[in-house]
Amino acid sequence: MHILFVCWGNICRSPAAEATFRKLVKENDLDQEISCDSAGTISNHQGNPPDSRMQSSAKSRGLIISGSARMASIEDFNRADMLITMDNFNFSELSKLAPNPKAAEKIVPFCNFVSSDDTEVPDPYYGGPSGFEKVLDLLENGCSKLLEEVKNRLK
Repeated sequence: MHILFVCWGNICRSPAAEATFRKLVKENDLDQEISCDSAGTISNHQGNPPDSRMQSSAKSRGLIISGSARMASIEDFNRADMLITMDNFNFSELSKLAPNPKAAEKIVPFCNFVSSDDTEVPDPYYGGPSGFEKVLDLLENGCSKLLEEVKNRLK
């Protein structure tokens, strides 16, 4: 089972979601059955490392965010079982990229898995430190529920 997390530039939310989910997968000894990756819907940050502010906030929670930004591609629809979007714009942009209706059915908003009333994972890029903490709180909450969903699909 392969999960792709998608945000706008692939430097804040989606790499943090990837790191959060990967940690949970490893803690549950499922890394042989579940893989994950992240991508963005724009090319502005392509090749750049994750945002240093997100890396710092994540590190304080024991998460290491690494890699470099890339854009989502049609190949991601072939490889991923689920494409998880951080907000409505990402959902819309990824839906336009989907090669067919069956592929589009793989796109799921991340906030479908959170237990709060949040409908989007806010982009912390232009805000202060509290924005990065809010994102990480949402990711921790939602990734736990996402893992349960994935485990059910593996049965």
